[in-house]
Amino acid sequence: MPALKKAALAVTSAALLSAFVVTPASAADGDDDAPKPPATMSQIGGAQLGRSGTQVNLGPGAPVLPKKLTGRSWMVSDAETGEVLAAHNAHWRLPPASTLKMLFADTLLDDPALLPKTREYTVKDEDLAGMGEGSSLVGIKEDHSYTVHDLWLGVFLRSGNDAVHVLSSMYGGVPKAVQAMRDRAEELQALDTNVVSPDGYDAPEQVSSAYDLSLFARDGLQNADFREYCSTADAQFPGEKKKGKKRETFGIQNTNRLLTGADGVAPYKGIAGVKNGYTSHAGNTFTGVAEQGGKVLLVTVMHPDDDETHAVYKEAARLLDWGFAATGKVTPVGELVPPKSAVTGDGADTAGAGKGAEADTADTDKGSHGADKAARAAAATDGSSGVGIALGIVGGVLVLLAGAVFLVNRRWPLPDLMRRRPRP
Repeated sequence: MPALKKAALAVTSAALLSAFVVTPASAADGDDDAPKPPATMSQIGGAQLGRSGTQVNLGPGAPVLPKKLTGRSWMVSDAETGEVLAAHNAHWRLPPASTLKMLFADTLLDDPALLPKTREYTVKDEDLAGMGEGSSLVGIKEDHSYTVHDLWLGVFLRSGNDAVHVLSSMYGGVPKAVQAMRDRAEELQALDTNVVSPDGYDAPEQVSSAYDLSLFARDGLQNADFREYCSTADAQFPGEKKKGKKRETFGIQNTNRLLTGADGVAPYKGIAGVKNGYTSHAGNTFTGVAEQGGKVLLVTVMHPDDDETHAVYKEAARLLDWGFAATGKVTPVGELVPPKSAVTGDGADTAGAGKGAEADTADTDKGSHGADKAARAAAATDGSSGVGIALGIVGGVLVLLAGAVFLVNRRWPLPDLMRRRPRP
């Protein structure tokens, strides 16, 4: 074959391979009846995240993305550095279902003095009013008492809307909880999110995004109680009182199948939570965190096709597998920005917060890296000035049904970026 033809063939092959690598199969892209993402979306975290379709910057030796990814929106990111390794319609505003409970928990658990774990509360009829028809329930009964600890287990394990409404009543009412969640979302720069109901039940204009759900998970995981609840596979829950008998309990299991291995879904090695959800409007949604080989990754998948059983878990697992294999071999497409009020040890605004806030009008393909720089700066001060005491991702042992035990006890260099904000 002449040299010129060989060169032309090589160029053509390279171009075809490049197109295949950055554009994995997606039913949402090929179905004319499927909703389409908006042409322009938020650029918080980097301009590339504001583009529709799949975004990935593969380097030498990087594996291609999985072929079977049907989620309308998904994202995989490094939980520690905040780097987004790959994304698909990251800022598409979609119904979140019960993954919104991560924001509910992150908001109310922020100040444990408000709702101490040992506090007991007797449920009133009005506490359970206003729940959507067909809501997921843990089985709370009026005129029965529960501890705050019980209620949080009901939120995370059974995705109980009844537990959410009781905690909201204890907090001051559903409207107050919703407003606090809105305020927290704004503080986290999760501007794709609009909260209408604290439990994530379908409601007009209630939306979030894969990007925002990842922010909620990352922030929540800085809290030891949040980590405990989201990583618990099963627990005992108080049952109904019967006159003259000791109150019994019944078992509840986490609905996160990658954690429990239920219903034929293989438990994912190193999984440590976080939250799944489903409504008829939102479809299946899921955000998970896992550690392998010293790396901690976050993955979010929203509304995959239902052609494959348990598609949301299987696609999340494929993305995690890819992310662990691709770490260090891809150029990030953006970042998870820090909270607006985040400051470095010397009191200066972080670069990431500023860039994140300005990204809507920025015209650049480079995601800001302020969160990563600030995190490393905070870590560098650890042990010298007392600033930068890192937090563990999971403070306990995760026991999976398969019998495997994973201890995920990471040190996150995020004390100033993610430190607890004072309650207004």
